Amino acid sequence: QVQLQESGPGLVKPSQTLSLACLVSGVSITATDYSWSWIRQTPGTELEWIGAITYLGNTNYRPSLRSRTSISRDTSKNQFTLQLSSVTPEDTAVYYCAGRYGLEYGDLSGRDATDQDYWGQGTQVTVSS
Repeated sequence: QVQLQESGPGLVKPSQTLSLACLVSGVSITATDYSWSWIRQTPGTELEWIGAITYLGNTNYRPSLRSRTSISRDTSKNQFTLQLSSVTPEDTAVYYCAGRYGLEYGDLSGRDATDQDYWGQGTQVTVSS
């Protein structure tokens, strides 16, 4: 069974960097044609796709967040990470990691927050002083 688990600090101060990790089990994050995404949601709002990293290590990001976002991976730990810099209270949300099989849309595959095959449970991150 494929499982994803987010981890990281639940509280981040404004202007600092939000860092999260997603541990994947049941499938290698380097398995062919998989993409691995970070997605967030504020209560009452729709899911917002942040960015993704493919099984080859290529990344793509939501344009509005690109300048602040970095997604990396550690294949030895079978996990991928999110770094979101210069955070503000508007970045407060539940953050999810997710996975999708299939690259039929090339580098656009996985960018739809609702089109994912695997989900973590989510972790609350609050940006506050």
